[in-house]
Amino acid sequence: MSGGEALGAEILAWVHEEMGVTVNEIFGQTEANYVIGNCHELMPVRPRSMGKPYPGHDVAVVDESGNLTSEEIAGELAVRKGTPVMFLEYLGKPEATQSKFWGEWMLTGDLASRDGDGYLFFKGRKDDIINCAGYRIGPTEIEECLLKHPAVALAAVIGVPDTTRGNVIKAFVQLANGYAPSVDLEKEIQAHVKNRLAVYEYPRLVEFVQEIPTTVTGKIKHDELRRLEKSRI
Repeated sequence: MSGGEALGAEILAWVHEEMGVTVNEIFGQTEANYVIGNCHELMPVRPRSMGKPYPGHDVAVVDESGNLTSEEIAGELAVRKGTPVMFLEYLGKPEATQSKFWGEWMLTGDLASRDGDGYLFFKGRKDDIINCAGYRIGPTEIEECLLKHPAVALAAVIGVPDTTRGNVIKAFVQLANGYAPSVDLEKEIQAHVKNRLAVYEYPRLVEFVQEIPTTVTGKIKHDELRRLEKSRI
């Protein structure tokens, strides 16, 4: 099984070809342990999907008013109270505990959408969403697209302030062995995204870095990159 970051079709295919196994992507939090997941013995694994709610857990996608969203419409993942894997409270922090819930739902802070067959697709952390020229853009899809370029070993996407668009997309790129930063490579990487995703999703800014900050479990520290960018203003 794999959790933490969504896996793309290329990684799933590589693992299957090289190791002969199927990766079951899962989702959970410290506050509510694994409540969503794939199980290839019971259902097909769909690339980029976290799977479906595990039996016994009521999971929904809700809008900012707490209403259930329609199919394919992104919203916040929420887990209904009553599951035994849910936390009781943040110790000594009643206000933080209260803000985590909306009625009977525990809000995860993660955005996702659901397709017609009930599969859930991670869109990004609520704090990581980029507002650009009226569009709400999650970094996950762009980062996955960047990783498909042979020169990219790891990529992270954040929004940076822009007087015209509110924010623009900036990509931090850790290059693969054998590649060196250049203006031509920057333009090539931008075109790679522009030709595969919506035009408003391509990174207008690209910075090549030696290493992208991650947690011990491999999650990209977007907040650290945002602090870095803010310190430069």
